[in-house]
Amino acid sequence: MGGAKVTVKPDFLEMPNKDGYFGEYGGQVLPPHLVDIMNEINESYDKLIKTEAFQTELSQLNADFIGRPSPIFFARRLTESIGGARIFFKREDLNHTGAHKINHCLGEALLAKHMGKTKVLAETGAGQHGGKTNG
Repeated sequence: MGGAKVTVKPDFLEMPNKDGYFGEYGGQVLPPHLVDIMNEINESYDKLIKTEAFQTELSQLNADFIGRPSPIFFARRLTESIGGARIFFKREDLNHTGAHKINHCLGEALLAKHMGKTKVLAETGAGQHGGKTNG
């Protein structure tokens, strides 16, 4: 059984471009007064993400606050009942705060800390009102 061959265009490897676009999609739509602020955040992130201090602190927070890395559980009985492939569960449900949202929030707060910021405004991503933390 053959599938369609997938080819990656060389220009895809250059994405996103300097303006954050993936071809005709992406980028930022910002009010003018937020452009400099977002540029500062992007520049700080690009510098900090490469530092050992930031990576070490983020790893420590992931381990102690979230419970990462999440344990992998071998589903022995499910594997036996299906026969064939060995089945494993990545136990994201055991993380102290749930799964994916904390990943972004923790990194965002740590970035703000390293930037010397004392206030964080965050969009929740789930349709609720954004949250605000004063430090």
